[in-house]
Amino acid sequence: MFRTLVAAALVMGVTVTDPHVVTHLDLAAGQQPENLAVEADGSVDATFSFARQIAHISPGGAVHIVGTVPAPPAGTDVPLIHRAFVGGIVRTDDGTLYFLYAAGTSELTGLWRLRPGGVPVRIAALPADSVPNGLALAEGQLYLSDSALATVWRVPLCGGTLVRWRSGPELAAPAGQFGANGLKIRDHAVWVTNFTQGTLLRIPFGGGPIRTVATGLDTPDDFDFAGPDALVATNPTKSLELVHPDGRHESVLTGLDNPSAVVVRGDTAYVADAAYFSADPNLLTVHIGR
Repeated sequence: MFRTLVAAALVMGVTVTDPHVVTHLDLAAGQQPENLAVEADGSVDATFSFARQIAHISPGGAVHIVGTVPAPPAGTDVPLIHRAFVGGIVRTDDGTLYFLYAAGTSELTGLWRLRPGGVPVRIAALPADSVPNGLALAEGQLYLSDSALATVWRVPLCGGTLVRWRSGPELAAPAGQFGANGLKIRDHAVWVTNFTQGTLLRIPFGGGPIRTVATGLDTPDDFDFAGPDALVATNPTKSLELVHPDGRHESVLTGLDNPSAVVVRGDTAYVADAAYFSADPNLLTVHIGR
C-alpha cells in the first residue's frame, strides 16, 4: 500500500520509516477511523466517523466497539459532510473519552462524554450548522475546531456552555468547504490547520494575532508534533508532511489512503487511514527517528 517512503528532514535529524499496519478495518461495518487517542499500553481509542461509533483497538489490532451515538432523524443534512459524523477524541487519565459529533441538529451536535463501561452522553451543545472537528485538552479546558463556522470553541472538561474562543478569516473557508480542521495544543498556544487554505496556524493563549506558521499545504487535516516539527496528515492528498518551525515542509510518507489523524508517542506515530474513497481503512504506525 506504500508507493513511496521518503526519509525526511535530514538537516533537522528527523526521519519517518518502517510503516506497519496494526490492523485492517472492516469497511462494510463502517470502520473508517477519523481521529485517535493513544493509551499508555499502545492501544488506541478511535472514532469511526460515519458509523457514529467509538472503538478500542488493542495493540494486536483487535477492535471492540465501546459506544455508539444516536442517529439524527432520516433526511437530516449535516453541513459540509451531508451525513452524521463523529470527529475528534480525547482521553483523560481515568479512561473517560470526550469526542465530537456533527449531526445536523441542535439536539445532537456537540461535545460528548463516554465514561468506562457507560454510554455516550452529550455534555455541551453546538448549533446545528456547526461541524466540530479537532479536539484537545489543556488545563481543564477543551478546545475544538469548527470546520463550518470558522471558530475555535472552548468549554470546561465538565461540560456546559461552549464559548467562541477565537474566530477569524484565518479559520474560514468558502461556503461548502472545510476551514479549521486539526487542532493541537503546544507551547501556550492552540495550533490549527485550515483544510481549504492549506495552512498551519498558531493562536496564543494570552491573546494576540493568529500567526500563520506554514502555507502551501495540500488539504491538511490532523497533525501532531515530532520534536520542533509538526507531522501533518494531508487528506485526501494521501501523505504525511513534515512542517518545520520556519514554515518549510516536505512529504515524508506517501501512498496512504485518506490519512485523517496523527498521534505521536515517543518514537512512534500512529496514523488513521480512513479510506473514504477506497476500500482499505486501517490503523498503522511509523517510526520517528531524531
